[in-house]
Amino acid sequence: MKVTKYSDIMVGQSAQTVHTITEKDIEAFGSLTGDYNPLHFNEEWAKTTMFEGRIAHGLLTASFISTTIGMKLPGSGTILLSQTLSFKRPVRIGDTITARAEVVKKDEEKQHITMKTVCTNQRGEAVLEGEATVKLLRMTE
Repeated sequence: MKVTKYSDIMVGQSAQTVHTITEKDIEAFGSLTGDYNPLHFNEEWAKTTMFEGRIAHGLLTASFISTTIGMKLPGSGTILLSQTLSFKRPVRIGDTITARAEVVKKDEEKQHITMKTVCTNQRGEAVLEGEATVKLLRMTE
């Protein structure tokens, strides 16, 4: 595994993770978190809502941002200090989500990195937008 140093990170760098949402994903997320909201598990009930059917958990979608930051950019050893989330569209079983994180600012004094985060569906529509502040937990220069 390549170790990234703070000085290696540049404004404008980006990385992404792609994942297609499955029934198993929703079941596993519900089991892990205890969130069995009928919006995620009961199609008949969910059809009566503004979503007109089941949707994936919003934080399931957001978790792919964590994957992108923690595994790709900056990568292993990075911690998330803060994350804002704005949910734009529902995510459904079968949607292919691309979670993207782009470096927009570096704080040299604290060695914090600010990243624009967005998740889009297979149609290129934003389903989630936000901003993350991260720090690398490695030896810094």
